Amino acid sequence: MMDFLGRKRKSANKAKERLKLVLIHDRTDLPPGMMEDLRDELIEVISRHIAVDRDQVRIQVTQDGRDQHLVAEIPLKPAKARGR
Repeated sequence: MMDFLGRKRKSANKAKERLKLVLIHDRTDLPPGMMEDLRDELIEVISRHIAVDRDQVRIQVTQDGRDQHLVAEIPLKPAKARGR
């Protein structure tokens, strides 16, 4: 019974997060695919200077009251992998 309630809460939290993302994207009026294009361009530019782990890059738009923020999480590769 406890496992069922735990899964139900996790499912509800995931649905809540998805709804937040949908609302944020609706408010920013970003056309479909824009976030993916932005992600690719950011990786391209930053990779010219620093080796990044492309598969782990996360870009999202967050909302703080009326303010919107573009948040980029771009993990760097270890120094040896960077060629230094």
